[in-house]
Amino acid sequence: MLVIVLVIAITGVLGTVWYTDTPVALKQHITFQLQIPLVLTAMLVGAALSVSGATLQVVLKNPLADPGIIGITSGASLVAAFLLLIVPPWAQAYLHYLLPLGCFIGALASTLLIYRIARRLLGSSTAVILSGVAISTLSGAIIAWLYLFSDANALRNLTFWLMGSLYQTTWPVLAIGGPFIAGAVGLQLFYANDLNRLYGGDIAAKSSGVNVDTLTEKLLIASAVAVGAAVSMAGSIAFVGLLIPHVLRLIVGHDNRLILPLSGVAGAALLLVVALSSEITNAITLPVSLITASFGGPLLLWALYKGQLKAS
Repeated sequence: MLVIVLVIAITGVLGTVWYTDTPVALKQHITFQLQIPLVLTAMLVGAALSVSGATLQVVLKNPLADPGIIGITSGASLVAAFLLLIVPPWAQAYLHYLLPLGCFIGALASTLLIYRIARRLLGSSTAVILSGVAISTLSGAIIAWLYLFSDANALRNLTFWLMGSLYQTTWPVLAIGGPFIAGAVGLQLFYANDLNRLYGGDIAAKSSGVNVDTLTEKLLIASAVAVGAAVSMAGSIAFVGLLIPHVLRLIVGHDNRLILPLSGVAGAALLLVVALSSEITNAITLPVSLITASFGGPLLLWALYKGQLKAS
């Protein structure tokens, strides 16, 4: 079913321009320079956020461990805001190189801080959530201060970017960010079976041959790389990493060998549907987070009602 949705969405996005009276040469240019990067961006970002969300929920033992809610996205967004607002004009040509690196650094710093706090407080779910709220609040405050000292053009770009957009990616950006996402997601999929062993607790996992500390560090770094690259390509997108793994667990259970790959496909399909809706309605400036939050909020309430999210 997910594959069918994925194929329909890809076909829909790539086919919209071909049903118009636009000259063939222009159609080809739009397809290869705009629509194919749009499709690849939606697939990569959706998979990165969904798979990372599923991984973090198991590693941090917290059902609310979404990259946005626990502050990973905020850390990446903060560094990106600095780069977007203070990079001098002569360095703008190198921004597509700087953004992935900066977002990765911000995401990794946030992830490691959250992990250290959680470890210090013996893995408390409350500590993870509160540390994420603190990071998000601090990042938001710093970005707000940056707003006061920026020109109108920089403010417009930052505001649009922070609300999420699939239309900012170019082939050079994909060439840099895409391999990072593919590698990070692939690493998380590789350790899916070891993630299953964490369900029984650290002692049980260690007795089955899993080095819990090493596994946790690897997966946290992989999640930070994937989320940082995703944020650098599409900005801040809400709810995808939280919502999709929980809905899938209601349907197929808790086996991460199924949950992780299905999360990747579902995340890609979701953002492709968002892209298709924008293409059909010509609302190309519609913020992605506006759509995902509008659908994600009610579906999260449904997951709560069904008992999927339990306090730990």
